[in-house]
Amino acid sequence: MVLVTSTRLTQTTACNNWGLKKEKVAEKMSNEHFLTMDNLSPAVKNVQYAVRGKVVIRAAEIEKELKNGVSKPFERVIRANIGDCHATGQKPITFLRQVMALCSYPALLDSKEFPEDAKAKARKMLAACAGGSVGSYTDSSGLEAVRKDIAEFIKRRDGGVEANPDNIFLTTGASAGIKIIMEMLLNGPGEKPSGFMIPIPQYPLYSATISEYSSENVGYYLDEDNNWGLDVKELERAYKESLNRCKPRAICIINPGNPTGQVLSLENMKEIIKWAYEKKLFILADEVYQDNVYAEGMKFHSFKKVAYELGEPYSKMEIASFYSTSKGFMGECGARAGYFEVVNMEPNVLAELKKLSSAQLCSSVLGQVCMGTVVDPPKPGEPSYELFIKEKNEVLSGLKEKGRLVTELLNKIEGVKCNPVQGAMYAFPQIKIPQRAIDHAKSLKIEPDMFYCLELIDQTGICVVPGSGFLQRPGTYHFRTTILPPVDQIKSLLAKFEKFHLNFLRQWS
Repeated sequence: MVLVTSTRLTQTTACNNWGLKKEKVAEKMSNEHFLTMDNLSPAVKNVQYAVRGKVVIRAAEIEKELKNGVSKPFERVIRANIGDCHATGQKPITFLRQVMALCSYPALLDSKEFPEDAKAKARKMLAACAGGSVGSYTDSSGLEAVRKDIAEFIKRRDGGVEANPDNIFLTTGASAGIKIIMEMLLNGPGEKPSGFMIPIPQYPLYSATISEYSSENVGYYLDEDNNWGLDVKELERAYKESLNRCKPRAICIINPGNPTGQVLSLENMKEIIKWAYEKKLFILADEVYQDNVYAEGMKFHSFKKVAYELGEPYSKMEIASFYSTSKGFMGECGARAGYFEVVNMEPNVLAELKKLSSAQLCSSVLGQVCMGTVVDPPKPGEPSYELFIKEKNEVLSGLKEKGRLVTELLNKIEGVKCNPVQGAMYAFPQIKIPQRAIDHAKSLKIEPDMFYCLELIDQTGICVVPGSGFLQRPGTYHFRTTILPPVDQIKSLLAKFEKFHLNFLRQWS
Protein backbone atom coordinates (compact mmCIF):
# COMPACT_ATOMS: atom_id res chain seq x y z
CA MET A 1 0.00 0.00 0.00
CA VAL A 2 2.83 2.39 0.91
CA LEU A 3 4.59 1.46 -2.31
CA VAL A 4 1.52 2.33 -4.38
CA THR A 5 1.11 5.68 -2.61
CA SER A 6 4.77 6.44 -3.12
CA THR A 7 4.51 5.60 -6.79
CA ARG A 8 1.50 7.87 -7.15
CA LEU A 9 3.35 10.69 -5.39
CA THR A 10 6.30 10.19 -7.71
CA GLN A 11 3.97 10.28 -10.76
CA THR A 12 2.25 13.42 -9.45
CA THR A 13 5.58 15.13 -8.86
CA ALA A 14 6.72 14.16 -12.36
CA CYS A 15 3.51 15.53 -13.89
CA ASN A 16 3.89 18.79 -11.95
CA ASN A 17 7.50 19.09 -13.04
CA TRP A 18 6.46 18.42 -16.65
CA GLY A 19 3.81 21.12 -16.33
CA LEU A 20 6.39 23.60 -15.07
CA LYS A 21 8.73 22.66 -17.90
CA LYS A 22 5.95 23.21 -20.44
CA GLU A 23 5.21 26.63 -18.96
CA LYS A 24 8.89 27.56 -19.15
CA VAL A 25 9.14 26.30 -22.73
CA ALA A 26 6.02 28.26 -23.69
CA GLU A 27 7.41 31.38 -21.97
CA LYS A 28 10.73 30.94 -23.73
CA MET A 29 9.04 30.43 -27.10
CA SER A 30 6.91 33.56 -26.62
CA ASN A 31 10.07 35.50 -25.80
CA GLU A 32 11.81 34.17 -28.89
CA HIS A 33 8.97 34.90 -31.33
CA PHE A 34 7.93 38.37 -32.36
CA LEU A 35 4.64 37.15 -33.90
CA THR A 36 2.48 35.28 -31.39
CA MET A 37 -1.21 34.48 -31.01
CA ASP A 38 -1.43 37.41 -28.59
CA ASN A 39 -0.37 39.99 -31.18
CA LEU A 40 -1.60 38.24 -34.33
CA SER A 41 -4.20 40.36 -36.13
CA PRO A 42 -7.78 39.54 -35.05
CA ALA A 43 -8.68 39.86 -38.74
CA VAL A 44 -6.51 36.80 -39.46
CA LYS A 45 -7.76 34.80 -36.46
CA ASN A 46 -11.37 35.46 -37.45
CA VAL A 47 -10.94 33.97 -40.95
CA GLN A 48 -12.86 30.71 -41.37
CA TYR A 49 -13.00 28.57 -44.51
CA ALA A 50 -15.40 25.70 -43.93
CA VAL A 51 -14.88 23.73 -47.14
CA ARG A 52 -11.39 22.93 -45.87
CA GLY A 53 -12.25 23.06 -42.16
CA LYS A 54 -12.53 20.59 -39.25
CA VAL A 55 -14.41 17.87 -41.11
CA VAL A 56 -11.89 17.88 -43.97
CA ILE A 57 -8.99 17.80 -41.49
CA ARG A 58 -10.64 14.77 -39.87
CA ALA A 59 -11.03 13.19 -43.33
CA ALA A 60 -7.26 13.45 -43.92
CA GLU A 61 -6.59 11.90 -40.48
CA ILE A 62 -8.92 8.99 -41.24
CA GLU A 63 -7.27 8.40 -44.62
CA LYS A 64 -3.90 8.10 -42.88
CA GLU A 65 -5.41 5.72 -40.31
CA LEU A 66 -6.85 3.52 -43.06
CA LYS A 67 -3.48 3.51 -44.84
CA ASN A 68 -1.82 2.39 -41.58
CA GLY A 69 -4.23 -0.53 -41.21
CA VAL A 70 -6.59 0.94 -38.59
CA SER A 71 -9.91 -0.91 -38.76
CA LYS A 72 -12.92 1.20 -39.75
CA PRO A 73 -16.54 0.35 -40.64
CA PHE A 74 -15.76 1.56 -44.18
CA GLU A 75 -12.97 1.07 -46.73
CA ARG A 76 -12.35 4.63 -47.87
CA VAL A 77 -13.22 8.27 -47.33
CA ILE A 78 -15.74 9.68 -49.80
CA ARG A 79 -14.91 13.36 -50.30
CA ALA A 80 -18.13 15.14 -51.18
CA ASN A 81 -17.05 18.39 -49.53
CA ILE A 82 -15.64 20.37 -52.43
CA GLY A 83 -16.37 20.90 -56.13
CA ASP A 84 -13.16 19.20 -57.26
CA CYS A 85 -14.46 17.53 -60.41
CA HIS A 86 -11.44 15.49 -61.48
CA ALA A 87 -10.76 14.28 -57.94
CA THR A 88 -14.19 12.60 -57.96
CA GLY A 89 -13.59 10.83 -61.27
CA GLN A 90 -14.55 13.29 -64.02
CA LYS A 91 -12.27 12.86 -67.04
CA PRO A 92 -10.45 15.90 -68.46
CA ILE A 93 -11.70 17.40 -71.71
CA THR A 94 -9.28 16.08 -74.32
CA PHE A 95 -8.88 19.27 -76.37
CA LEU A 96 -8.03 21.39 -73.31
CA ARG A 97 -5.32 18.98 -72.21
CA GLN A 98 -3.90 18.64 -75.72
CA VAL A 99 -3.43 22.40 -76.07
CA MET A 100 -1.96 22.69 -72.57
CA ALA A 101 0.43 19.79 -73.28
CA LEU A 102 1.57 21.31 -76.57
CA CYS A 103 2.17 24.69 -74.94
CA SER A 104 4.02 23.10 -72.06
CA TYR A 105 6.28 21.02 -74.34
CA PRO A 106 6.35 22.60 -77.84
CA ALA A 107 8.43 19.72 -79.25
CA LEU A 108 5.11 17.83 -79.37
CA LEU A 109 4.00 20.14 -82.19
CA ASP A 110 5.92 17.80 -84.51
CA SER A 111 3.99 14.77 -83.27
CA LYS A 112 1.26 13.16 -85.39
CA GLU A 113 -0.60 12.23 -82.19
CA PHE A 114 -2.19 15.69 -81.93
CA PRO A 115 -4.94 17.11 -84.19
CA GLU A 116 -4.13 20.14 -86.31
CA ASP A 117 -6.64 22.46 -84.62
CA ALA A 118 -5.03 21.78 -81.23
CA LYS A 119 -1.63 22.56 -82.75
CA ALA A 120 -2.95 25.77 -84.32
CA LYS A 121 -4.38 26.87 -80.98
CA ALA A 122 -1.09 26.09 -79.20
CA ARG A 123 0.94 28.00 -81.79
CA LYS A 124 -1.34 31.02 -81.34
CA MET A 125 -0.84 30.88 -77.56
CA LEU A 126 2.92 30.42 -77.76
CA ALA A 127 3.24 33.29 -80.24
CA ALA A 128 1.54 35.53 -77.67
CA CYS A 129 4.04 34.57 -74.95
CA ALA A 130 7.35 36.37 -74.51
CA GLY A 131 10.09 34.14 -75.90
CA GLY A 132 7.43 31.73 -77.16
CA SER A 133 7.29 30.08 -73.74
CA VAL A 134 4.60 29.65 -71.09
CA GLY A 135 7.47 29.94 -68.63
CA SER A 136 7.64 33.71 -69.18
CA TYR A 137 5.63 36.42 -67.42
CA THR A 138 2.65 38.01 -69.14
CA ASP A 139 1.07 41.43 -68.67
CA SER A 140 -0.47 41.64 -65.20
CA SER A 141 -3.96 41.45 -66.71
CA GLY A 142 -2.99 38.43 -68.84
CA LEU A 143 -2.16 37.62 -72.45
CA GLU A 144 -3.84 40.06 -74.81
CA ALA A 145 -4.70 37.24 -77.23
CA VAL A 146 -6.60 35.42 -74.50
CA ARG A 147 -8.37 38.58 -73.32
CA LYS A 148 -9.53 39.24 -76.87
CA ASP A 149 -10.91 35.69 -77.10
CA ILE A 150 -12.68 36.18 -73.75
CA ALA A 151 -14.23 39.42 -75.04
CA GLU A 152 -15.59 37.53 -78.06
CA PHE A 153 -16.87 34.76 -75.78
CA ILE A 154 -18.74 37.28 -73.61
CA LYS A 155 -20.18 38.99 -76.71
CA ARG A 156 -21.50 35.65 -78.04
CA ARG A 157 -22.87 34.68 -74.63
CA ASP A 158 -24.66 38.01 -74.16
CA GLY A 159 -26.25 38.18 -77.58
CA GLY A 160 -24.00 40.82 -79.09
CA VAL A 161 -23.35 43.09 -76.09
CA GLU A 162 -19.82 44.40 -76.61
CA ALA A 163 -16.94 43.53 -74.29
CA ASN A 164 -13.63 45.38 -74.12
CA PRO A 165 -10.45 43.26 -73.68
CA ASP A 166 -8.93 46.14 -71.68
CA ASN A 167 -11.62 45.62 -69.02
CA ILE A 168 -10.80 41.92 -68.62
CA PHE A 169 -8.30 40.53 -66.11
CA LEU A 170 -7.01 36.96 -66.01
CA THR A 171 -6.59 35.70 -62.45
CA THR A 172 -5.51 32.73 -60.37
CA GLY A 173 -8.99 31.25 -60.28
CA ALA A 174 -12.09 33.38 -59.79
CA SER A 175 -11.25 33.71 -56.07
CA ALA A 176 -8.27 36.00 -56.72
CA GLY A 177 -10.41 38.27 -58.86
CA ILE A 178 -13.16 38.48 -56.26
CA LYS A 179 -10.65 39.41 -53.56
CA ILE A 180 -8.99 42.15 -55.60
CA ILE A 181 -12.34 43.79 -56.44
CA MET A 182 -13.40 43.61 -52.79
CA GLU A 183 -10.09 45.25 -51.87
CA MET A 184 -10.88 48.09 -54.28
CA LEU A 185 -14.14 48.68 -52.40
CA LEU A 186 -12.62 49.10 -48.93
CA ASN A 187 -13.12 52.39 -47.10
CA GLY A 188 -10.23 54.47 -45.80
CA PRO A 189 -9.00 54.93 -42.21
CA GLY A 190 -11.42 56.84 -40.00
CA GLU A 191 -14.44 55.94 -42.13
CA LYS A 192 -17.10 53.39 -41.35
CA PRO A 193 -15.95 49.96 -42.54
CA SER A 194 -17.13 48.79 -45.94
CA GLY A 195 -20.18 46.55 -45.93
CA PHE A 196 -20.52 43.68 -48.39
CA MET A 197 -23.99 42.27 -48.90
CA ILE A 198 -23.65 38.51 -49.28
CA PRO A 199 -26.28 35.77 -49.53
CA ILE A 200 -26.94 33.43 -46.63
CA PRO A 201 -26.11 30.64 -47.25
CA GLN A 202 -22.92 31.97 -48.89
CA TYR A 203 -19.64 30.67 -50.22
CA PRO A 204 -17.05 30.94 -47.39
CA LEU A 205 -14.61 32.88 -49.59
CA TYR A 206 -16.77 35.95 -49.00
CA SER A 207 -17.07 35.77 -45.22
CA ALA A 208 -13.37 34.87 -44.96
CA THR A 209 -12.32 37.84 -47.12
CA ILE A 210 -14.63 40.18 -45.21
CA SER A 211 -12.88 39.09 -41.98
CA GLU A 212 -9.44 39.40 -43.58
CA TYR A 213 -10.19 42.94 -44.76
CA SER A 214 -11.76 44.00 -41.41
CA SER A 215 -14.94 44.95 -43.25
CA GLU A 216 -18.56 44.10 -42.40
CA ASN A 217 -20.74 41.18 -43.43
CA VAL A 218 -24.22 42.33 -44.48
CA GLY A 219 -25.99 39.01 -44.86
CA TYR A 220 -29.31 38.68 -46.67
CA TYR A 221 -31.24 35.43 -46.31
CA LEU A 222 -32.26 33.38 -49.31
CA ASP A 223 -35.78 31.92 -49.03
CA GLU A 224 -35.42 28.17 -48.53
CA ASP A 225 -39.19 27.66 -48.70
CA ASN A 226 -39.20 29.24 -52.16
CA ASN A 227 -36.35 27.23 -53.78
CA TRP A 228 -33.76 29.58 -52.25
CA GLY A 229 -35.33 32.58 -53.97
CA LEU A 230 -34.07 36.14 -53.47
CA ASP A 231 -36.64 38.65 -52.19
CA VAL A 232 -35.87 42.36 -52.62
CA LYS A 233 -37.71 43.04 -49.33
CA GLU A 234 -35.06 40.92 -47.59
CA LEU A 235 -32.32 42.94 -49.30
CA GLU A 236 -33.92 46.11 -47.97
CA ARG A 237 -34.10 44.70 -44.43
CA ALA A 238 -30.44 43.65 -44.43
CA TYR A 239 -29.32 46.97 -45.92
CA LYS A 240 -31.18 49.14 -43.41
CA GLU A 241 -30.05 47.10 -40.41
CA SER A 242 -26.39 47.47 -41.43
CA LEU A 243 -26.28 51.26 -41.72
CA ASN A 244 -25.38 51.88 -38.08
CA ARG A 245 -22.24 49.72 -38.28
CA CYS A 246 -20.93 50.08 -41.85
CA LYS A 247 -21.26 51.75 -45.21
CA PRO A 248 -22.56 49.15 -47.70
CA ARG A 249 -20.45 49.29 -50.87
CA ALA A 250 -21.40 46.22 -52.88
CA ILE A 251 -23.88 43.41 -53.27
CA CYS A 252 -22.65 39.95 -54.16
CA ILE A 253 -24.91 37.61 -56.11
CA ILE A 254 -23.90 33.97 -56.69
CA ASN A 255 -25.82 32.73 -59.75
CA PRO A 256 -26.18 29.78 -60.14
CA GLY A 257 -26.02 29.46 -56.38
CA ASN A 258 -23.34 27.93 -54.21
CA PRO A 259 -24.07 26.07 -51.93
CA THR A 260 -27.77 26.23 -52.73
CA GLY A 261 -27.84 25.31 -56.44
CA GLN A 262 -30.64 27.71 -57.43
CA VAL A 263 -30.81 29.74 -60.67
CA LEU A 264 -32.19 33.29 -60.69
CA SER A 265 -35.05 34.15 -63.02
CA LEU A 266 -34.73 37.05 -65.44
CA GLU A 267 -37.44 39.03 -63.64
CA ASN A 268 -35.74 38.53 -60.27
CA MET A 269 -32.44 39.79 -61.72
CA LYS A 270 -34.13 42.94 -63.03
CA GLU A 271 -35.54 43.65 -59.56
CA ILE A 272 -32.11 43.18 -57.97
CA ILE A 273 -30.39 45.49 -60.48
CA LYS A 274 -32.97 48.25 -59.97
CA TRP A 275 -32.69 47.95 -56.20
CA ALA A 276 -28.86 48.00 -56.31
CA TYR A 277 -28.95 51.10 -58.52
CA GLU A 278 -31.21 52.87 -56.03
CA LYS A 279 -28.75 52.07 -53.20
CA LYS A 280 -25.67 52.94 -55.31
CA LEU A 281 -24.13 49.49 -54.79
CA PHE A 282 -21.40 47.93 -56.91
CA ILE A 283 -22.57 44.52 -58.20
CA LEU A 284 -20.27 41.52 -57.74
CA ALA A 285 -21.68 38.88 -60.09
CA ASP A 286 -20.24 35.49 -59.18
CA GLU A 287 -21.15 33.60 -62.35
CA VAL A 288 -18.61 30.77 -62.26
CA TYR A 289 -21.38 28.13 -62.63
CA GLN A 290 -22.95 29.72 -65.70
CA ASP A 291 -22.49 26.50 -67.73
CA ASN A 292 -24.17 24.43 -64.99
CA VAL A 293 -27.92 24.96 -65.43
CA TYR A 294 -30.05 21.81 -65.32
CA ALA A 295 -33.67 22.64 -64.38
CA GLU A 296 -36.23 22.62 -67.18
CA GLY A 297 -37.15 26.13 -68.28
CA MET A 298 -34.18 27.67 -66.49
CA LYS A 299 -31.57 29.68 -68.35
CA PHE A 300 -28.45 31.57 -67.32
CA HIS A 301 -28.48 35.34 -67.84
CA SER A 302 -25.47 37.49 -67.02
CA PHE A 303 -25.99 40.57 -64.87
CA LYS A 304 -24.14 42.60 -67.47
CA LYS A 305 -26.56 41.60 -70.22
CA VAL A 306 -29.68 42.15 -68.09
CA ALA A 307 -28.48 45.60 -66.97
CA TYR A 308 -27.68 46.48 -70.60
CA GLU A 309 -31.13 45.40 -71.78
CA LEU A 310 -32.83 47.46 -69.06
CA GLY A 311 -31.31 50.56 -70.65
CA GLU A 312 -30.16 53.71 -68.90
CA PRO A 313 -29.54 54.40 -66.09
CA TYR A 314 -29.08 50.68 -65.27
CA SER A 315 -26.87 49.99 -68.30
CA LYS A 316 -24.34 52.45 -66.81
CA MET A 317 -24.03 50.56 -63.52
CA GLU A 318 -20.67 49.33 -62.24
CA ILE A 319 -20.49 45.53 -62.35
CA ALA A 320 -17.71 43.00 -62.00
CA SER A 321 -18.43 39.47 -63.21
CA PHE A 322 -16.34 36.37 -62.54
CA TYR A 323 -15.73 33.11 -64.40
CA SER A 324 -13.47 30.09 -63.84
CA THR A 325 -12.18 26.96 -65.55
CA SER A 326 -12.63 25.09 -62.26
CA LYS A 327 -16.37 24.59 -62.77
CA GLY A 328 -18.64 24.32 -65.81
CA PHE A 329 -17.98 21.20 -67.86
CA MET A 330 -14.20 21.65 -67.62
CA GLY A 331 -13.49 21.02 -63.95
CA GLU A 332 -9.88 22.17 -64.35
CA CYS A 333 -9.50 23.22 -60.71
CA GLY A 334 -5.74 22.66 -60.62
CA ALA A 335 -5.15 24.98 -63.57
CA ARG A 336 -6.12 27.87 -61.27
CA ALA A 337 -7.54 29.90 -64.13
CA GLY A 338 -10.19 32.57 -63.93
CA TYR A 339 -11.07 36.00 -65.23
CA PHE A 340 -13.18 38.97 -64.27
CA GLU A 341 -14.66 41.71 -66.42
CA VAL A 342 -15.36 45.17 -65.05
CA VAL A 343 -18.12 47.21 -66.64
CA ASN A 344 -18.54 51.01 -66.49
CA MET A 345 -15.60 51.54 -64.15
CA GLU A 346 -14.37 55.16 -64.01
CA PRO A 347 -11.15 55.35 -66.12
CA ASN A 348 -8.93 56.66 -63.31
CA VAL A 349 -10.24 53.94 -60.96
CA LEU A 350 -9.60 51.35 -63.67
CA ALA A 351 -6.00 52.57 -63.82
CA GLU A 352 -5.72 52.04 -60.06
CA LEU A 353 -7.13 48.52 -60.46
CA LYS A 354 -4.48 47.77 -63.08
CA LYS A 355 -1.82 49.11 -60.72
CA LEU A 356 -3.09 46.87 -57.91
CA SER A 357 -3.24 43.92 -60.28
CA SER A 358 0.37 44.51 -61.38
CA ALA A 359 1.56 43.79 -57.83
CA GLN A 360 0.53 40.16 -58.43
CA LEU A 361 2.78 40.01 -61.56
CA CYS A 362 0.50 37.63 -63.48
CA SER A 363 -1.62 34.52 -63.12
CA SER A 364 -0.46 31.05 -64.19
CA VAL A 365 0.29 31.19 -67.91
CA LEU A 366 -0.72 27.54 -68.41
CA GLY A 367 -3.95 28.52 -66.67
CA GLN A 368 -4.35 31.39 -69.13
CA VAL A 369 -3.87 28.90 -71.97
CA CYS A 370 -6.58 26.72 -70.45
CA MET A 371 -8.96 29.67 -70.21
CA GLY A 372 -8.17 30.74 -73.76
CA THR A 373 -9.06 27.25 -74.97
CA VAL A 374 -12.31 27.15 -72.97
CA VAL A 375 -13.60 30.43 -74.43
CA ASP A 376 -12.47 29.58 -77.98
CA PRO A 377 -13.16 25.83 -78.36
CA PRO A 378 -13.15 23.77 -81.58
CA LYS A 379 -15.66 24.88 -84.20
CA PRO A 380 -17.92 22.74 -86.43
CA GLY A 381 -15.88 21.11 -89.17
CA GLU A 382 -12.59 21.20 -87.23
CA PRO A 383 -10.92 17.86 -86.36
CA SER A 384 -11.57 18.06 -82.61
CA TYR A 385 -15.13 19.39 -82.71
CA GLU A 386 -17.12 16.16 -82.49
CA LEU A 387 -15.10 14.71 -79.60
CA PHE A 388 -15.17 18.05 -77.76
CA ILE A 389 -18.97 18.37 -78.01
CA LYS A 390 -19.43 14.71 -77.03
CA GLU A 391 -17.29 15.08 -73.90
CA LYS A 392 -18.87 18.41 -72.94
CA ASN A 393 -22.44 17.12 -73.30
CA GLU A 394 -21.65 13.91 -71.40
CA VAL A 395 -20.38 15.91 -68.42
CA LEU A 396 -23.33 18.33 -68.34
CA SER A 397 -26.02 15.70 -68.93
CA GLY A 398 -24.40 13.53 -66.27
CA LEU A 399 -24.48 16.39 -63.76
CA LYS A 400 -28.13 17.08 -64.60
CA GLU A 401 -29.04 13.43 -63.94
CA LYS A 402 -27.01 13.32 -60.72
CA GLY A 403 -28.63 16.54 -59.49
CA ARG A 404 -32.08 15.00 -60.02
CA LEU A 405 -31.05 11.74 -58.37
CA VAL A 406 -29.51 13.40 -55.30
CA THR A 407 -32.61 15.58 -54.76
CA GLU A 408 -34.95 12.60 -55.14
CA LEU A 409 -33.03 10.27 -52.82
CA LEU A 410 -32.47 12.86 -50.10
CA ASN A 411 -36.16 13.78 -49.97
CA LYS A 412 -37.09 10.14 -49.35
CA ILE A 413 -35.17 10.12 -46.05
CA GLU A 414 -37.01 10.90 -42.81
CA GLY A 415 -35.89 14.20 -41.30
CA VAL A 416 -34.23 15.47 -44.50
CA LYS A 417 -35.57 18.14 -46.87
CA CYS A 418 -33.78 19.23 -50.06
CA ASN A 419 -34.70 21.81 -52.69
CA PRO A 420 -34.19 20.81 -56.35
CA VAL A 421 -30.65 21.21 -57.70
CA GLN A 422 -31.36 23.72 -60.49
CA GLY A 423 -27.72 24.47 -61.23
CA ALA A 424 -24.09 24.49 -59.97
CA MET A 425 -22.70 21.27 -58.44
CA TYR A 426 -24.18 20.96 -54.97
CA ALA A 427 -27.17 20.01 -52.87
CA PHE A 428 -27.81 21.81 -49.57
CA PRO A 429 -30.31 19.67 -47.66
CA GLN A 430 -31.84 20.70 -44.35
CA ILE A 431 -31.48 18.03 -41.66
CA LYS A 432 -33.39 17.43 -38.45
CA ILE A 433 -31.10 17.28 -35.41
CA PRO A 434 -32.72 16.18 -32.12
CA GLN A 435 -32.54 18.56 -29.16
CA ARG A 436 -30.37 16.17 -27.12
CA ALA A 437 -27.76 16.19 -29.90
CA ILE A 438 -27.97 19.99 -30.09
CA ASP A 439 -27.38 20.27 -26.35
CA HIS A 440 -24.49 17.79 -26.52
CA ALA A 441 -22.86 19.75 -29.36
CA LYS A 442 -23.15 22.96 -27.34
CA SER A 443 -21.47 21.24 -24.39
CA LEU A 444 -18.58 20.46 -26.76
CA LYS A 445 -18.60 24.12 -27.88
CA ILE A 446 -19.22 23.23 -31.54
CA GLU A 447 -22.16 23.87 -33.85
CA PRO A 448 -24.77 21.07 -33.93
CA ASP A 449 -24.33 20.47 -37.66
CA MET A 450 -20.55 20.33 -37.16
CA PHE A 451 -21.07 17.61 -34.53
CA TYR A 452 -23.40 15.82 -36.97
CA CYS A 453 -20.89 15.96 -39.83
CA LEU A 454 -18.00 14.79 -37.63
CA GLU A 455 -20.10 11.83 -36.51
CA LEU A 456 -21.00 11.17 -40.14
CA ILE A 457 -17.40 10.95 -41.31
CA ASP A 458 -16.29 8.86 -38.31
CA GLN A 459 -19.05 6.31 -38.86
CA THR A 460 -19.33 6.23 -42.67
CA GLY A 461 -16.27 7.94 -44.19
CA ILE A 462 -18.56 10.46 -45.93
CA CYS A 463 -17.02 13.96 -45.91
CA VAL A 464 -19.48 16.85 -46.31
CA VAL A 465 -19.45 20.46 -45.10
CA PRO A 466 -21.73 21.60 -42.24
CA GLY A 467 -24.20 24.31 -43.15
CA SER A 468 -22.91 26.57 -40.37
CA GLY A 469 -19.76 27.03 -42.48
CA PHE A 470 -21.91 28.72 -45.13
CA LEU A 471 -24.12 30.56 -42.60
CA GLN A 472 -27.82 29.69 -42.33
CA ARG A 473 -31.01 30.85 -40.66
CA PRO A 474 -30.83 30.40 -36.87
CA GLY A 475 -32.47 27.17 -35.75
CA THR A 476 -31.94 25.40 -39.08
CA TYR A 477 -29.21 22.86 -39.86
CA HIS A 478 -27.83 21.80 -43.23
CA PHE A 479 -24.84 20.31 -44.96
CA ARG A 480 -23.43 20.79 -48.44
CA THR A 481 -22.63 17.82 -50.62
CA THR A 482 -21.38 17.76 -54.19
CA ILE A 483 -23.23 15.93 -56.96
CA LEU A 484 -19.93 15.10 -58.67
CA PRO A 485 -19.23 11.41 -57.88
CA PRO A 486 -20.30 8.75 -60.42
CA VAL A 487 -23.95 7.62 -60.15
CA ASP A 488 -23.08 4.28 -58.51
CA GLN A 489 -21.02 6.07 -55.86
CA ILE A 490 -23.82 8.60 -55.25
CA LYS A 491 -26.30 5.77 -54.67
CA SER A 492 -23.86 4.04 -52.31
CA LEU A 493 -23.07 7.29 -50.52
CA LEU A 494 -26.72 8.16 -49.96
CA ALA A 495 -27.58 4.62 -48.82
CA LYS A 496 -24.84 4.88 -46.18
CA PHE A 497 -26.01 8.36 -45.29
CA GLU A 498 -29.62 7.24 -44.82
CA LYS A 499 -28.57 4.43 -42.47
CA PHE A 500 -26.40 6.84 -40.46
CA HIS A 501 -29.07 9.54 -40.31
CA LEU A 502 -31.83 7.22 -39.07
CA ASN A 503 -29.48 5.75 -36.45
CA PHE A 504 -28.51 9.28 -35.38
CA LEU A 505 -32.17 10.22 -34.93
CA ARG A 506 -32.82 7.08 -32.86
CA GLN A 507 -29.68 7.56 -30.75
CA TRP A 508 -30.34 11.20 -29.85
CA SER A 509 -34.15 11.43 -29.81
